[in-house]
Amino acid sequence: MGIFDFLGGSGPEKALKLKSKVTQKYGDPTTRQKALQQLGEMRIPEAVSVLLHRYTITVEPLTTDADEKEHVFELIKSFDKDAVAPVTEFLRKNEQATSWALRILESLLPEPEVVSIIVDSLNALSAQYMRDPEKKVVLLHYVTGKQDPRIAPAVLPHLDDMADEVKIAALKALGSQKHEPAREPILRLLTANDTARRVQTAALASLQESGFGVQGYREKVEAVMNEPYYLDGSGLVQRRG
Repeated sequence: MGIFDFLGGSGPEKALKLKSKVTQKYGDPTTRQKALQQLGEMRIPEAVSVLLHRYTITVEPLTTDADEKEHVFELIKSFDKDAVAPVTEFLRKNEQATSWALRILESLLPEPEVVSIIVDSLNALSAQYMRDPEKKVVLLHYVTGKQDPRIAPAVLPHLDDMADEVKIAALKALGSQKHEPAREPILRLLTANDTARRVQTAALASLQESGFGVQGYREKVEAVMNEPYYLDGSGLVQRRG
């Protein structure tokens, strides 16, 4: 008989039984904290999966919430590479706690491997409507400024997202990529009749950063141009100052 049999089930079963305590928002916090510590000592992937659910709730006071979440971060990090698969699965399936999942992956993997996971996630989410766009925005912010040939093709479809926040995040991510296939989609978004003003401004910033000309769209671009951006004689978007 193994140690987990004395605790009321096998390792995976015991871990799953602790989930209700991990996500208990009210009552004695020591119950939740004891469950977190037990999971951290199990050293099985199922324990990581349950620990991650602590990030899906917020408890009072907020100082306790922050301390516990940092503790969970350290517990999961101690699993080393054994945590990668359950964290990746959590990121794929859950809309919450995306920033924490990314932070954990960053602590365990080299950047190209994290980018690979994010690119896969962005590709999977590109045609998916989400009532809360936060997950997409967080993923897009992560790849912004990073240079990897896989990023731009994964970001480009998000210009068609229903949420303006996602469109703006995608435009910011595309600016530094200088991805030629993005030129016309950015121009179409900029000049569409129903594009919000703040999205237009982000599109102008993306065109200016990427150095793309507005050939074929000059008149339409001039009609929506706003400060501090302007078109120079060669059809490039410039920024004053």
